[in-house]
Amino acid sequence: MPADQLAAMFEQDIAQHRLRPLDVALARFLGERDAAASAPLLWLAALLSRQLADGHLCLDLTALDIMAGEQQWPPAWHALLQRFHENDAALASPLVADADGQPANAPLVRDGRRLYLRRYWNHERHVAAAIRERLERVHAAPAQLGEELQRLFPPVGAGSQKAVDREPVAAEAAAAGVAIDWPQIACALAVRGAFTVITGGPGTGKTTTVVRLLGLLQTLYLREHARPLRIRLAAPTGKAAARLNASIATQLAALDVDEATRAAIPAQVDTLHRLLGARPDTRRFRHDRTNPLHLDVLVVDEASMIDLEMMSAVLAALPAAARLILLGDKDQLSSVEAGAVLGDLCLRAQAGHYDGDTAQWLRTVTGQDIAAFVSTDAQALDQQVAMLRHSHRFGAASGIGQLAQAVNRGEPDAVHALLSVASADLSWEPSAAPARLVELAIDGGAHATQGGGARGHRHYLEQLQHQRPATDAGDEAHDAWARHTLQAFNRFQLLCALRQGPFGVEGLNQRIAEALQARGLVDTSLGWYEGRPVMVTRNDYSLGLANGDVGICLRLPDERGTPRLSVAFLGDALPGTSAGTRVRRILPSRLNDVATVYAMTVHKSQGSEFEHTLLALPPDPSPVLTRELLYTGITRARRWFTLAGSQDIVDLATRQRTRRYSGLAERLGNQRSIGVEAQIP
Repeated sequence: MPADQLAAMFEQDIAQHRLRPLDVALARFLGERDAAASAPLLWLAALLSRQLADGHLCLDLTALDIMAGEQQWPPAWHALLQRFHENDAALASPLVADADGQPANAPLVRDGRRLYLRRYWNHERHVAAAIRERLERVHAAPAQLGEELQRLFPPVGAGSQKAVDREPVAAEAAAAGVAIDWPQIACALAVRGAFTVITGGPGTGKTTTVVRLLGLLQTLYLREHARPLRIRLAAPTGKAAARLNASIATQLAALDVDEATRAAIPAQVDTLHRLLGARPDTRRFRHDRTNPLHLDVLVVDEASMIDLEMMSAVLAALPAAARLILLGDKDQLSSVEAGAVLGDLCLRAQAGHYDGDTAQWLRTVTGQDIAAFVSTDAQALDQQVAMLRHSHRFGAASGIGQLAQAVNRGEPDAVHALLSVASADLSWEPSAAPARLVELAIDGGAHATQGGGARGHRHYLEQLQHQRPATDAGDEAHDAWARHTLQAFNRFQLLCALRQGPFGVEGLNQRIAEALQARGLVDTSLGWYEGRPVMVTRNDYSLGLANGDVGICLRLPDERGTPRLSVAFLGDALPGTSAGTRVRRILPSRLNDVATVYAMTVHKSQGSEFEHTLLALPPDPSPVLTRELLYTGITRARRWFTLAGSQDIVDLATRQRTRRYSGLAERLGNQRSIGVEAQIP
């Protein structure tokens, strides 16, 4: 294909949104570096760039025919694909390195069947190597491990702390009355390893488990050392950090450990950016392999939101002897950026795939029999992954829980049956137009009469007006009012699959603001108005705000007692109270990267939960409508869930799985057994 014809094709691809200008710019840059580069190579480079934007780490060259069918490629693309199939040497160029990374200055790397941008190839190899290295280090189990596990996880009815995740594991086991205590197993595996993954759905006890694990680690360590373990807690976003902060503070109070141990367990949770020391105007962090973090144990929650580049940064900054414990729901949406790290790590978690040695060791230290999860093709990673399987948030009668499970199993008929039957916690709007979505977002819909939390956004705006303190009531009263207003707002949230269009975040936010104005609940005549909810869209380290933090604009007295608009955010814990209760006031003029958030995308809702969630699906098919998106939206709801979307669209989303091309799982799959013992704090 002549250069001018290729250029014309790229321009048409941009116009028809098959490629972005950035994708084409990469192809042009490569063409300038190697004038002899073939048209298929430049096209594949542009396609690779587009794949990265869609969350893939690489371009799987063996999957191009599948992609062509799924994405309805134009004839020119099919012609280039045919040329590539006929002549694999089309990728022979100084621009493309081999699997050993040579030549070292080549911007692209072909590693087997995959084509990478070098930066992501480097990240993937580093993450795989760092995890493999940690999997090889095993800590000898302390003699008191079994005793401490039994104390922290007493048999049901034997103590004040009941088991948090015991369920039959197979038909035979169920008949025999056998159950597995998966949190206890997770703790045992984490004690012996330098790298552990604990996965599970909403309400399966991930936070409860990790608090007991930290109590266990500190108890065992303090018996042999003069100082406690240095433990740090982190999450990808400010919102996820705040939730973990509050949950851990609650769990610590009930933890069965002595006061010295309890005092050595932190409740403060940082964002990963803050933990690593993000620096303005650079992708690099203050903490890296040359300046590692000062810690012995790092726990990272909501790990499904961590992209490959961030995971690489975390592993680079981790001291060689430290433990890394990842928590997260493997079935949630993957990170916005490229990679699906937790999904790759948990590909085999459902079946367990433990080897005989691990099963025997667990039987010895926990008394648990996991024979049903033993496999002949066990890999090293499998031995350090624990899946919590029983939800305490959604009982057997919970419509929300049953719906989430049906979606996760990919069963459209079961999903439709659940939505079609009247339920106390589920409602379905199969033909909701934007105007109806606005009405539901304001008034709450079918669940509005079932309790205060089920109402829509009208609830927090009415509370804002009715509970407003007098101007001279003092800072404490105004902070309490702001805190209650924020908590009332967080009871309900409208979630969208899309950003743009009439069913997207941007269109619905504008419609809801206009409808609230018409009802006299807000005055939107100015950009900033009382009652406006906003979400921070970029980390602002000067203000101590993280991407995802939500605040509400309120009229609060300044230091002279004059009411003026300020944006209230929930911050750190007040001494002697539960976490997340301090109110921070920031002038609107200081907030540059914020967006109105009557509605937010499902992606942005990760790490949050609401009493009532309304999920709005668009009427037309879209690649973003996947099982993972639907599951994530459903499981943001604690008490009530409303789904707005046609049966055809719900069926499509239930059947359509997120696929992210990556080589990480394959790179981690070549280890067969745990390595030799090494000392781990």
